[in-house]
Parts: sequence; structure tokens; C-alpha cells
Amino acid sequence: MTDTEATTGTTYRERLYVTWYWWPLPLVAAGLLAAEVHLGYPGVRAWLPYVVLLPLTALLIWRAGSTSVRVQDGELWVGKAHLPLRYVGEVQIVPTKDKRRALGPHLDPAAFVLHRGWVGPVVRLRQTDPEDPTPYWIFSTRHPDRLVEALRAGD
Repeated sequence: MTDTEATTGTTYRERLYVTWYWWPLPLVAAGLLAAEVHLGYPGVRAWLPYVVLLPLTALLIWRAGSTSVRVQDGELWVGKAHLPLRYVGEVQIVPTKDKRRALGPHLDPAAFVLHRGWVGPVVRLRQTDPEDPTPYWIFSTRHPDRLVEALRAGD
């Protein structure tokens, strides 16, 4: 594929949403904090913490899960970062049990990392752009097999 050619359409897309069982604890904590403030202030200020803290907590949880991973128009997009598929080298699926080692002692500080703790496996891919100092990308995905298939199909 030359630089002027580009594929059209999306061949892979997923959103790294926060699973339902991660929502209750932060919302309960925000409710308890609002109740604590409520106890200290009578009148109108008593309900204000509920109006502010609960929606703000829900918004933060939703934003944490709004990150997407997609292969589209000849590029891999992970969050707001993108890499042309021509620079995708070796792709490795890191299973959940090995994720801690890959993100811990074996992580290169110059690597691009997008990790979501509520998503099991991660994908590690070498990038081959000689102009880019990033040695590899490592990022969360729920369906690593489908992503690798889309990356190979896009080459």
C-alpha cells in the first residue's frame, strides 16, 4: 500500500467501557460524602452536595470508560493516539495472568501505554517507524484475537 492509498471504513472497533459492577462503590462513596456535608449544613446547602457529587462521579466513571480502540482508514487508533498500519510490526497478545509482568518490571518507560484495569488482556505491538522514539505500544482490549486479525487484514 502506498502513502496515497487508504482503506475506507472501520474494520475493528471497541469501547473500553467500565463494567457495571465497578459503578456502585464510587457512587456509594459519593453519596456518603454528600451525606456528610449534608449533616453539617442546614437549608439549601444540604441537598447541593447530592446534586453535584453524584452526577460528577457518574460522569467521571463514564469518561473513564469512553476510551475506544479501533482500526480505521489504514490506522490503529487507541484513545486519541494513532499509528499507521504500515508501521505495525510484531503483535503479541499478553494474557491476563502475564499482564502484571508486562506492565511492571518488563515495561520500557518510553512505551505507549493505555491500560484499563477492568479489561483483562492487553496487546503489545512493536512499531517500526524509525522517526518515532516509542519502541512499542501496549494497551487493553477485550477481544485481542479480533484486533490482531483486523491489524493483519489492514496491512
